[in-house]
Amino acid sequence: MNPAETYILKQEEPYRSILLQLQAIVEAILPKPELHFKWRIPFYYNGSLPICYLNKSKDYVDLAFWHGEKLDKYREHYVTANRKSVTSLRYKSVEDINDEVILYVINKQLEININPFKLILGSKKT
Repeated sequence: MNPAETYILKQEEPYRSILLQLQAIVEAILPKPELHFKWRIPFYYNGSLPICYLNKSKDYVDLAFWHGEKLDKYREHYVTANRKSVTSLRYKSVEDINDEVILYVINKQLEININPFKLILGSKKT
């Protein structure tokens, strides 16, 4: 078992179930899903392209992603407060998960096809 899977399985309920459901959805959508463990949280890549990450916080789970400013559908679901480059979908229960919204977000990330880390690192050089 890799560290990202361990992170998910060690969470208390209902967060473990939320994370497992999100994991299943993301892996079903991505053509080449790769689960990595970076900065002590699970990150999903499609090949070499970072797509999203999963983060359990106080009383919720975030499915976080980049390029939120380029997404025009489902804006009411996005959490952007106090963030410069990351947008997320926030869940407090499995019932809150909307597959249609996640499908849209991930497909848009694949369509945008820009590595967010290269954008962030590139902007620090100037």
